[in-house]
Order: sequence, then C-alpha cells, then structure tokens
Amino acid sequence: MATMPEPFQYLLDSHWCWIQPLFNFVYRPAFTRDMKLNGPYYSDALLNAIISHSVRWCKAEPRISAILESYEGGAVFSHRAVTGLYDSLKDGYVGIPTIQTLLLLSARECGQGNRTQAWLYSGMAFRMLDDLGITIDSRKYSDSAQLNDEDIEIRNRLFWSCYFWDKMMSLYFGRSPTLQSSQGCPPRTILDDTSELEPWFPHGVVFPEGTHYPPTQAHSTSCFVEMCGLMEILNQILIHIYDHHRQVSESEFQTCVREQSRNLVGWWDELPEHLKLVPTELPPYSPPSHIVTLNCVYHTLNILIHRPILCSKWSREAYDKSHLVHCITSATAILSIFGMYRRTFGDNHVVLSVAYSVYTAASIFLLEIQALKYAAPGTLDKLKFCIFALERVKASSPVITTALTLVYQEIHRLQVDHQIVLSIPQQSTSQPSHPPSPPRRSPADPSQSISHHAPTHHRAPSSMSTADVNPAAALYPLQQPLPEQEFDPYQPSSLPQLGVPHHPGGHPDELMSLDNPAAYEITPEVFEAFSYAEPITTNMTPDVYGWVGRP
Repeated sequence: MATMPEPFQYLLDSHWCWIQPLFNFVYRPAFTRDMKLNGPYYSDALLNAIISHSVRWCKAEPRISAILESYEGGAVFSHRAVTGLYDSLKDGYVGIPTIQTLLLLSARECGQGNRTQAWLYSGMAFRMLDDLGITIDSRKYSDSAQLNDEDIEIRNRLFWSCYFWDKMMSLYFGRSPTLQSSQGCPPRTILDDTSELEPWFPHGVVFPEGTHYPPTQAHSTSCFVEMCGLMEILNQILIHIYDHHRQVSESEFQTCVREQSRNLVGWWDELPEHLKLVPTELPPYSPPSHIVTLNCVYHTLNILIHRPILCSKWSREAYDKSHLVHCITSATAILSIFGMYRRTFGDNHVVLSVAYSVYTAASIFLLEIQALKYAAPGTLDKLKFCIFALERVKASSPVITTALTLVYQEIHRLQVDHQIVLSIPQQSTSQPSHPPSPPRRSPADPSQSISHHAPTHHRAPSSMSTADVNPAAALYPLQQPLPEQEFDPYQPSSLPQLGVPHHPGGHPDELMSLDNPAAYEITPEVFEAFSYAEPITTNMTPDVYGWVGRP
C-alpha cells in the first residue's frame, strides 16, 4: 500500500477516514490483504469505486486537485468501476466485492443527485445480497457453505451496511425500504473490534499554524453498531408513518409514534457516553465525523417522529406540548453540532446524512413561521444558518440543490425571502438559485401574510423568540475564519445555541433540553396553531409526490 502512487493512496486514505467508519461497506483488513494477493475480497472495480467516491470530497483540496486533471477530474475512476462491474456481471460472477462496488456507486450517484442511478445500483446490491444468502445468519450454515470466521464477519457487516444504506436512501428519496431484519438475519454484532481502538485523524484537513487536532480514538465499531440500531427505528417510522404507497390508519400511526418514541428514548439512554454529544456541553473540537453523523441522525429521527403529531389533523392529546419541544430542541441541536463540526473540519467533508439533518432542522423553523405567522428574529437567524450551510455543502453533494430549492420555495410562499435570501453572503461557495417570487396576496387576507412583529392575538413560545446566547465555554475554531467583512454564521458569536427560557417558576440559567420540557413557555393556542401548518416534504426529490407526514 505504501508504494501506491498518488492520487490513489490519497483517495483511498480519505475513504478509510471519512466513509468507512460510518457505512462499513468494505472490511479493510481483508480488502488490503487481498489487494496484494488478488484474493476473493478485492477487485479492481471495487478499488475504482472507492476512489471515485472519494473524488467528490478531495477534488477541492489543492494537494490532489492538480493530479486529478490527468484523470479527467476523477471521472476515469468512475468509468473504470462501471466497466469492471459490467464485465463481472457479463461473465456471471457475483461476489461480495460486486455488492460493495454497487453500494459505493449508489452512494456516489446519490450525492450527485442522480436518483434513478442510485436507486438502481442499490437495488441490484440488495438482490445480490439475498442471492448469496447474506440476509440469513451465516452461522446457521457455515459448515455446509465452508465459511470461516472471517467470512461470517464480512457477511454480517455487509448485511447491516446494506440495511443502513437502504433506510437512508428510502428517507432521501421517499421510497419504501427494501430490507427487513428478523430473527433469522445476521446478528447486529461485530466480532473484530480493532477499529474501536484505532486513532482517528481528519485526513486532508489542514489546520492553522500553531493548532492541531488532538489525539482521538475512533470508536468506529460501537458507532456503526449503534447507527444500525437507529436504522431499525427509522425502518418502522418509514413503514408506519411515511409510506405513501399504503393507507395508514390513525391507530397504526399513533401506535408507531408512541412505540418508536419510546424506543428512541431508550436508544439515547443506552448510548455509550463516548458516542453521545450533548448540545449544551459540546467540546472545543469536533469528535470524528461518524460520531457527529450518529448524533445528527438521532435528532433527525426525533423530529420525524414528533413532527407529524404536531401537524396532525387527527385527534391529538390535549395540549401535549412535548411534540413541539422535541422538534424545536432537536432542530437547534443539529445546528449547534453542525457548527462545531464545520469549525473543526470545514465544508469539504460533510457527508449527506449530516446535510440532510440540517435540511430537516430548516423544516422546523419554516414550520414555526408558517404556524405562528410570525418570523421571530432568532428563528430567522437559525433559518439563515441552515441555508448558508446547505449552500456550501452542495458543492460536494449536488443533491442538496433540490433540498435548497424546496426551502427557497417555502420562504417565498411565506413571504420572508427579503429577510433571508438577501442576507446570504455574496462570496459564499455558490449562490442560491431560487424561483421567482410568487405574486403577493392581498394584505387583507391575514392567512396569507407573515408578520415580522410580535403577534397580538397570542404570544410566540419564548424558546423560539428569545435571542440566542453564546455557549458557556468558548469554542475554538480550528479552521481559518472567513474575512471579517464576510458574514459567517458559523462563528461562535453567531452559532445557534439552546437558549435561556423565561421559566414561569424563575430558573433563568436553566438551558432548554429534552430533559426539561417544562422550561418551554408554550400556550395551548400556540400548540393548536401548528395543527393547521403543513411541513415541507421529508425527501429530496423534485417531484411533488413526497412524504409530508400523515394528515
């Protein structure tokens, strides 16, 4: 491996750092060994798929961008991967590297916004998984199939990698999940936990002189196992709340919300402390990327569970403000965690799962404006934060352009674009591309206009309208800051934090959290207003057939 020329070595190292610990598509020890020995767990197509996927993260890095010019900007690697995949299918040979190649090509096409290609590649991978018997616990037939411990380990990992990717793809594009787990499936355990103890360093990130990333343990094994546990919860949410292919009854809907809310609370309570990020106690530097993604996905699921109840037209619990508390708290937590991540690592290594979490958070701030017909300054700041983040991330994940379009359309519909879009920095990575503003409704119709002053008929929740406060402990930005004249909402002074509420009982220094719902001053009228609002779609597709939650 040390003799591998650039850019191959650099792009491969990037994959092991930013992608492998999270998705676990490829078992690294077997891959690197068989690369030298030409063994069964390596193929040229797989190597090129890994490298072509890494190009999206590394093409902006000065050290490697010039070298990629001789490879058509990295397009050569994708072509080689597809050609190698076709050759193996033409010859009728299907092995584990074939499935891994398909998963990586699916992930690459997904980030590029090529939804059809991404869905087709993943569908082929899942069918091959079933064809090779990997959807069944390999220990049950290890003797007859002559599988050793390494074979079983690789097959178990691959099943849960596919299960993970299936759920995220379904969420991104509004599809029904394909893979289901059962008692006969491979166990959600990993025997080789050496990656848990390995050191982790942010590959490709250059820190300012005099600063460095501190020694950090990867915790890759436990993170992947916990992420798969989250995916089992997401699977139930997709089937029983957001599946547009079937009619979900009110009892099924309510049961799912109740059970999966309880499961999510249990998951968080049992999450190891080394994987848990508490938004009010964030460290001065970001932990590894996969740990950040795990926490962002947790908060995304928390929103997806509670948002449909908040906006439900069905009978609701009388004045149960906890649904609103969960949505607002998790949305703000996502922004705090993302701000920490970006200040440490920059914009070039934000995986799509994290960007999607920011999009989900934006949906809550838009929902608040729609429900209350009031654009509070603190809410506008958070919404601006989301837009700024997504604009910069779309360079490496063009699929985010669709999510941004949906956000801009909602901003124009709510007629608050002049306070949001015009304040986006002109020197950002790329400029927003939003549709023209629709004709304004008559001011005489109060249901079609948004007030930018405090409403007189009821008071907005203090959690939404109070000014953001700085964190108690300063966060030290490791990346070079933007010029002073350029607006940068990622700076600590602009970072959305969990605010200090006006608690009726008088606890001014008590921070809002899911553990302290009483700190939210939410009137029954405010809670009721959300039942008349409709959130933007959960998926990132240009079609209007997406999932918006149950009526």
